[in-house]
Amino acid sequence: MSIAWFIKSLLSALLLPPGNGLLLIAVAGLGRRRRWAFPLAFLGGFLLLLQSLPLVGSGLMGTLERRAGPVLQDVAGAQAIVVLGSGLELDAEEYGGDTASDRTLVRTRYGATLARRFALPVLVSGGRPAKAMRSEAEVMADILESEFKVPVRWREMQSLDTIQNAAMSAAILKKAGVRRIVLVTQAFHMPRAVRLFRAAGLEVVPAPTHFNAGGAGPFSVTDFLPSASALHNSFYALHEWLGIAWLTLTVE
Repeated sequence: MSIAWFIKSLLSALLLPPGNGLLLIAVAGLGRRRRWAFPLAFLGGFLLLLQSLPLVGSGLMGTLERRAGPVLQDVAGAQAIVVLGSGLELDAEEYGGDTASDRTLVRTRYGATLARRFALPVLVSGGRPAKAMRSEAEVMADILESEFKVPVRWREMQSLDTIQNAAMSAAILKKAGVRRIVLVTQAFHMPRAVRLFRAAGLEVVPAPTHFNAGGAGPFSVTDFLPSASALHNSFYALHEWLGIAWLTLTVE
């Protein structure tokens, strides 16, 4: 693990839930005799509560999903489908080894659906996570070919994040003469992924899947009750917005 990767992971842990709220509470605990300690602890607790509300988690997801584009209807001249990995379940005994995480499987399944519908070749992208025996791309390719009966033409097996997904996939595809792709990933991840793949020199047709925000409708009592799933949504939405902000500062 490189120092840069460690620093990036540490900053993410401190800026995203639940780390952001816990950090404020920890600082308040260190300065508990100071006048500002109680307000800071209260702020940390309130931040954790806020990010755990379904109303907030869904709202944050919605800010990204509305930018993802509609459900794909036409590939508009695309030459290939690119499916991005998103983690593995390690050493899954029932599968005899590493298998796709829920996020990776959602993307893989939709990629298979589009490949059959539009008869386009598929590239899978994702490197080998720490402690994994295989890369995400290898696992995804096995699932596509053995379970969905969809052939995989290219495997990009070195990337460790979306920036590398884009750069390394683009290098493979350009050698094959592919310039326009259908990009498959979760709707909340699509805005940042599209920007990175376009920055890598590819034309992108977004194919978002797994919309989490839900439709607009009347509020219910459960929207105001904290839940782990809402905190999960807040984490991923804020992670994407931090990534987009970093892109704006460093790439564009």
